[in-house]
Amino acid sequence: MGAYETVVKVRFGDIDHAGIVFYPRISEYFHVTFEEFFADRVRLPYHELFDIRRLGLPTVRTEIDYRESLRFGDVARVEFGVLGLGRCSVTTRYRIRKKPAGPVCVDARVTVVCVDMETFRPVPVPDDLREVFLAHRVEDRDE
Repeated sequence: MGAYETVVKVRFGDIDHAGIVFYPRISEYFHVTFEEFFADRVRLPYHELFDIRRLGLPTVRTEIDYRESLRFGDVARVEFGVLGLGRCSVTTRYRIRKKPAGPVCVDARVTVVCVDMETFRPVPVPDDLREVFLAHRVEDRDE
């Protein structure tokens, strides 16, 4: 299946005084994509993971390369894929391009750990989530 994609429009509130997307907003774009991935591919609204299944996926590592600026009005195509799947962790890759098919503006690796929401201790990634994550494996290569 490979990468999952969604689209995020750069809003006026996303930019800084220099007229480009303020870098913390990029991480918000990643999280919006992750939530959309859960709704579309896991078929589970993200909040139900916490509220009903009592599982969390906190970020424990982020590495981001900013290659080209995004500006107000740009339409960003956010690609999400899984680079690695451990017993309790998932290492993901996000790439943002200007739509329709521009060069990579942002390239990131984000690692999350599956935790029990009662104890906040790591737990194995459940089989149903593992299956969906594995279906979205991508290669770790530069573009």
